Formats: sequence, C-alpha cells, structure tokens
Amino acid sequence: MTRLSILHTESSTGWGGQELRILTEMEGMAGRGHRVQLVTASSADILPAARARGIPVTGLPIEAKKLPGLQAMRNWFGQHGRGFDVINTHSSTDAWLVACARLGRSGMPPVVRTRHVSTPVSTSLSTRWLYTSATTEIVVTGEALKAQMVRDNGLDATRITSVRTGIDLARFRPLDRAAARAAHDVDGRPAVAILATLRDWKGHDELLDAWMLLRERVPGWQLLIIGDGPRRAHLEARVASLGLAGDVRFTGNQDDVPAWFACADVAVLPSWGDEGVPQSLMQAAACGLPAVSTTIGAIGEAVRDGETGLLIPPKDVPALVDALAQLMTDESLRARMGAAANAYAQDHFSLDRMLDGMEGVFARVTGARA
Repeated sequence: MTRLSILHTESSTGWGGQELRILTEMEGMAGRGHRVQLVTASSADILPAARARGIPVTGLPIEAKKLPGLQAMRNWFGQHGRGFDVINTHSSTDAWLVACARLGRSGMPPVVRTRHVSTPVSTSLSTRWLYTSATTEIVVTGEALKAQMVRDNGLDATRITSVRTGIDLARFRPLDRAAARAAHDVDGRPAVAILATLRDWKGHDELLDAWMLLRERVPGWQLLIIGDGPRRAHLEARVASLGLAGDVRFTGNQDDVPAWFACADVAVLPSWGDEGVPQSLMQAAACGLPAVSTTIGAIGEAVRDGETGLLIPPKDVPALVDALAQLMTDESLRARMGAAANAYAQDHFSLDRMLDGMEGVFARVTGARA
C-alpha cells in the first residue's frame, strides 16, 4: 500500500481501551511504513503514553468544545494540516473541533471518525452534518455498533465499516500458571479476574454483590480486581465493609496482563455501560480464559454465548451469580470454553486483521480525495 501520513486526534483526558486502541493502531501503522501523528489534549493521559512509545504527539487545549480549543486546532491546521493524507478523529469533542477547524480551508485531508463505544448518537441536524458532510467514512469497533447507527440515525451503511480492535496474539497467550502465581504472589485458590478501569459502569459493584452470594455457594475462590480508576477508594471501602478483604485483591494497573490472566480461571466483565468490543475480554480469550459478561454493545463479538463464555443481562446480580457459579463449579466446562475462546481469538482478534481493515478504510478515503 502507498505510504500515508495519518493524523489522529483525541480529546479525552482519561485512560482505557480507546486510548490503547489508538496507540496500538498507530504503532502498527508506523511499523508498516506509514507516518503517524497524534494531536491530543494537553492534560490527557495518552500524551505521555504516546511519548513513551516513541509516537509523535502534540498537546493542545482541546479538552472541551470551547473557543480556545477551536482556535488552537485551527492554528495547528494552518501550519501542518495539509501535510497529512487523512485525519482520524476519536471522541466527540475532537471530532467537532476538527470539523469546524477545517471549514473554509482548502486542500484539507478527509476525515475518518472512529466510534469506540455504543453511546447513542444524537439525531440533531448538526450531528447529522458532522457524521455526513464533515466525515468521509465512519469506523466502528463492532458490527452491532454499525447496525445501531444505521437503525437509529439512518446513516448510510456503505459509509460505515466495522474494524474490531486487534491485540498482540504473541503476547496475549496462555502462560504457565504456577510460574505466574509465584511471580505475583497469588495463593493456590482458584480465581476470578476482572480487568477494567475502575468506573461505575464496568460493574464492579454488581460483582461485589454477586461475590457475597458466591462465597457461600462456591467457597474457596478469590477475586482479582486488575486496574485502577476513580472508583478505587469506593470499592476498597465496600470490600472492607462487606468483610471481603480475604477474598478480594486490588492489583492496580498492570503491564503484565497475560501473567495476571494466567493466575485466573475465569474472566468477568459485568459492564452496563456503552461498550464496543472490550479489549479485556479479547485479551482474556487469547489467554485461554472463559468469560462471563453482559449483552451490552458489541460484547457478543468478543464472548460467544455458550461457546467461549456466558452472557447475561446487565445489572442482573442473580444471573451474574448463576453464570459465574456454573463456570466455577465445572472444571471441564472451563477447560472447554477456554480452549474455544483461545481458538476464536486466533481467528478474529489479530493485530494484522485490525491494521488491514484500517488500511482499507484509509485507502478508500484518500482515493476519494485524489
């Protein structure tokens, strides 16, 4: 493919799967010979993370849809914008700032808008302009998100492409359990693991409610809460007040995710938010873990219900208890679903599959520009 200059923009200041997808994709594109550049909010967590990976990045005051951010983006475009072949926006704020900053400027590159979550899109006329006239093509991270936008917003399906996030299958793979547990001081009890930013909609509270029942129904298990975030103090206080300190371990953010999954027997993500295809579930599958999750967003594209794991309605604690108990009490079922999850990951979750998909999108929009 022809070498492209690709500009990514991200206004979000937080950290999670979306930011990881952006950096992973940019690294992969750079590895294929493309030039990449990130423009992000000056206070964003992704800025130092990009620098640590050697990704060219610029910080601008684009945290909010305000005049200083628009002016900064417009000034930056005036100096650098025509040097790119395509712009890939990722959040609502930067999508709007980019769209408005391009107005009145000739020779600007086309825009691809990636939507990582299933949050409903406004049906207002201004938002329709953003997704049609101001955007050449839309990328979503799951087929369910594409169907949602076609159904609810009447958008042209031929202008929406689903490109699922890819993960490094050489890194995310089954590892030696005993070695992983020894390295991370995890005792011999079987374990359920949740990997997610500690936000309310990831379902940690519902999981703790379920654990109060599971500790009686299936005693002798432990819960590994992998990740950090704004709800950590609240969750730690709940664990203490419920008397679960002996069962629940908070690990904080961890780089060695495959080893932590090797310490576990079951993965869980009882999310009730606007998910796309959560990377943590794809990573767990690649590591050979069966999973329990919910029927939110495009989660069904990461967990095949009844094959690689079990899906339940969101915020349904009794269903969560039953699904987890089914896996916790049946070692052969865990082994069968874990093997199926790993096989499914090999076929569907590779980095090359994601990069091929994005190259196809960029080739279409830059060809349209030419």
